[in-house]
Amino acid sequence: MSAPADSTEPRYGGFTRFELELEFVQCLANPAYLNHLALQKTFDKPEFVAYLGYLQYFKEPKYSKYLQHPGPTLRVLELLQQERFRKAAIDPGLVHLMTVQGLEKAVPGEQP
Repeated sequence: MSAPADSTEPRYGGFTRFELELEFVQCLANPAYLNHLALQKTFDKPEFVAYLGYLQYFKEPKYSKYLQHPGPTLRVLELLQQERFRKAAIDPGLVHLMTVQGLEKAVPGEQP
């Protein structure tokens, strides 16, 4: 399911900005991808951290309805707002826990 296309919206490789951001946000729910971004030092870049903040708009129901797995995807978006989590994403042990146990149980030291 994709968002209705506005014929005046610019396209990037045939896709709208929303479609590209939707695909990217859904990729963030993959622990191996988070680890890859951490290993590439992407989370150390202030402009990328700001972009993660911008992507919080996916929490709004009018956008979250397009997510295939809204629970884990929105949870990762929330966790990525924490510097501690962005730094921990480099740890293969955390990635394994996130893969096996899910996000709720795998994030060490987090308070509910």
